[in-house]
Amino acid sequence: MAKATVYDTNRRKKGEVELPDEIFAAEVNEHVLHEVVRMQQVRKRSGTACVKERSAVAGGGRKPMRQKGTGRARQGSVRSANHPGGAKVFGPRPRSYDFRPPRSVRRRALVSALSLLSRDGRLVILDKFELGEAKTKSFTKVMNKFGAPTGIVVDAAGNHNLHLSVRNARGYMYLPPEGLNVLDMLRHETLFITRQGLEGIAGRVARGGQEG
Repeated sequence: MAKATVYDTNRRKKGEVELPDEIFAAEVNEHVLHEVVRMQQVRKRSGTACVKERSAVAGGGRKPMRQKGTGRARQGSVRSANHPGGAKVFGPRPRSYDFRPPRSVRRRALVSALSLLSRDGRLVILDKFELGEAKTKSFTKVMNKFGAPTGIVVDAAGNHNLHLSVRNARGYMYLPPEGLNVLDMLRHETLFITRQGLEGIAGRVARGGQEG
């Protein structure tokens, strides 16, 4: 197991912690990362785009002109697609774009993302992240000490002051271990994990934790 330095919120060293190789030093599989990110993105699509087909357009009870003698092409209905205000051909219909890769793929993507951040030096382990009051300014001071322009803080659920402090900080997120996901990890510069958050992530992966 690799060892990582543990810091406090003032960036002082508080010791070391062992990081499981099967979570933070696994092979980075770009294909499963792509699949899970695509899954998360398409789930945001409403899928409600819709156009009127010929049967849904009003009017068209009779021929707009006689069949012969006009010198024009034959027309059977004003609902036809070649008439202004008529139907649309092969337009979008309401549908679901959702798909779900197998659990093993979602789990491997989570591990690949954690291993990628660890490999690139974008992972910071904190002893704990306690704020005396819910204040965004107090949180941003901590982030400035680590030089992180954007980041995710993972701590055990129930850290109310941290949750409220991060809520209004642009570019930052607070997530419990159960909410950590591939898309958010790849979109932020640094991943901060407290000791309790680390235990939660290890437990989630051991239980077959997955994305979505």
